[in-house]
Amino acid sequence: MTQNVIPEIDRNRESGTAIIRRGLALSPAIKDGLGLTILLAILSTVGGSVIPILIQRTVDSGLGDGADTSVGDIGGFLAIAAVLILFTGGVAYWMRIRLFVASETGLAQMRVDAFRHVHDLSMLTQNSERRGVLVSRVTSDIDQVSQFLQFTGIQIVVSLGQILVATIIMAYYSWQLTIVVLVCFLPLAISLRWFAQRLSDAYDIVRRTVGEMIAVIAEPVVGASVVRAYAIERRTQQRVDTGIQGNLDANVKAQKLVAVTFASSGVAGGLANGAVLAFGVVLGVAGDLSMGTVIAFAFLVGLFVGPVQTATQVLTDAQNAIASWRRVIDLLDTPADVVDPGAAGESLPDEPLSARFDGVRFAYPGGPDVLQDVDVTIAPRQRVAVVGETGSGKTTFAKLLTRLMDPTAGSVSLGTDAAGWHDVSEVSFADLRRHVLMVPQEGFLFDATLRDNLLYGRQDATDHELTAAVEDLGLVDWFASLPHGLDTRVGQRGESLSAGERQLVALVRSALADPALIVLDEATSAVDPQTELRATRALDTLLEGRSSVTIAHRLSTAENADRVLVFDAGRLVEDGTHAELVDAGGIYARLHASWVAQASMSAHDAVTEPTS
Repeated sequence: MTQNVIPEIDRNRESGTAIIRRGLALSPAIKDGLGLTILLAILSTVGGSVIPILIQRTVDSGLGDGADTSVGDIGGFLAIAAVLILFTGGVAYWMRIRLFVASETGLAQMRVDAFRHVHDLSMLTQNSERRGVLVSRVTSDIDQVSQFLQFTGIQIVVSLGQILVATIIMAYYSWQLTIVVLVCFLPLAISLRWFAQRLSDAYDIVRRTVGEMIAVIAEPVVGASVVRAYAIERRTQQRVDTGIQGNLDANVKAQKLVAVTFASSGVAGGLANGAVLAFGVVLGVAGDLSMGTVIAFAFLVGLFVGPVQTATQVLTDAQNAIASWRRVIDLLDTPADVVDPGAAGESLPDEPLSARFDGVRFAYPGGPDVLQDVDVTIAPRQRVAVVGETGSGKTTFAKLLTRLMDPTAGSVSLGTDAAGWHDVSEVSFADLRRHVLMVPQEGFLFDATLRDNLLYGRQDATDHELTAAVEDLGLVDWFASLPHGLDTRVGQRGESLSAGERQLVALVRSALADPALIVLDEATSAVDPQTELRATRALDTLLEGRSSVTIAHRLSTAENADRVLVFDAGRLVEDGTHAELVDAGGIYARLHASWVAQASMSAHDAVTEPTS
């Protein structure tokens, strides 16, 4: 099994054009009716071309000596211009509405797909990426693409349309001056590809530093209590400052390139204006151009230069958006190494399950085996405690059983001899999660009411069923102490409740889920004695008639189990009842003796502690 690392910058990456094509393919709603939207964008440029034509007609018709144009004629020209400008304004409004709806619809789907894909990745792959970086790919990176599509992207079409219209009108008036204008902009056009590549590299770094900045800001916000407890505000601020400075430096470097491209377009525009006036006068003196045409040409050059300068800014925004799009696509391209068979997956029997490990081996990428040759079968309704030193492989064993990761070799199966066995990799996620539940050491709660958090166990449960689950687990006295019952808000990450109360919520949630096999990472550890008593009684009820595997950190958990599995250095070294393993005098006996000594010392300290 290899770890899928989400790439940041790949020098052999796809080109910007290829990224745009793939992005549009991943968001088909953006392309719906795109042809009409582009046509509307082109039509919206018509109004700007009316003024130079009006000037030429007015001047050349004779505003001065010998004039043959009446005020009524000028009024007619102005009326036509007004109608065309109003028309293009209405077209531009229609185009913007269509573009906004299409882009937001398409990108909303991309957000959903990206968020879902994050959850399809294994825990191993997720842990290789900082949470803030993952969040930035689903949020700020897609926001950047949205801004590009709704403003910058359509500006490309408008600018190109305006350049095209201006060039056609200029060529109609004077092909000689048109060539002069194009020659002035030729060096800029040739250099744009070089600038585009440099901007692409620069904005890849910008988008990466945005993710890193979000990560270093989010961590101390979530861990504010730890920051205060250890008085590490200064060091934390330094990390945040470093992240912000890194993003600032990347942006400054990118903007220096932007400034060069924008200044280059300004130089080219100035040269074009000067050259048009100079050559226009020469052609005018020679009688090849009228005065009105020269003046109109000066306005047309303005129509040409403006979009070119806009195009340099568009190029900048486009590279920023492409960098963001690339990061989202890289995320979506990261293989989901723990693949959901979906509807084609197998189903587990609705009865207490057995679990079987056959020759299971697991290694983290680039490291030694953390589990080796594990062969064990857990019987239905059996309570199993898993013990061992830190790093012995206990948690890896639990993650493989619940398929948060897949083994490097061997297989993990669930089922019974009577109903048949199913490799967990062949069972659909929906069915696996319905039958097998892992209760972590610290149950995560969402910033909502107690009711909302309990409903994660079973979404269709009624209030009566929620309170019945609380009663069945013997937690009525705790529930009665809550200020608003099921409507009690638990706060972000459940911080309005104590650590022990969060574990009680996790147990009630587990009871509602009604799994056939429960895997617990010592869900009653680190709680006060009263809560521990409640949780222990609740666990006894919860595990009744179910298969269970508990990663044990306490003496009582192992003593009360039907069976104890002992891991050491990634191997299953002992397997038996508590009494059998104590009598055997092996690793478990030494661990048990250590637990007993610690418990005796704690009891002695409690007795001899002076009272105030």
